Amino acid sequence: MFQVSNTVRRTRTEDGGVLLDIHHGQMFCLNVLGSQIIDLLERGFDAAQIAREVSDTYATDIERVEADVREFIDVLHKHHILQVRAAGLATEQVSPA
Repeated sequence: MFQVSNTVRRTRTEDGGVLLDIHHGQMFCLNVLGSQIIDLLERGFDAAQIAREVSDTYATDIERVEADVREFIDVLHKHHILQVRAAGLATEQVSPA
């Protein structure tokens, strides 16, 4: 699972949005679909869930959407926009013996 890096600032626009990586000094423009994918990632969706959502919304072939979503996520990860989400820590505490 991925999450948007904490060094990225985001602005939404009518046409999609803009991502600014303040650490690497890079800016990325997103179309509406790219912005929706970022929204879904922020809500905790994984690539397969995103592909199903996009495929259902746009009545598009799921195999094509899965490949496109994976490629989009790979590009965002390569450019440090996304980082691997840390596994959740257990909430149970162990008492010393």
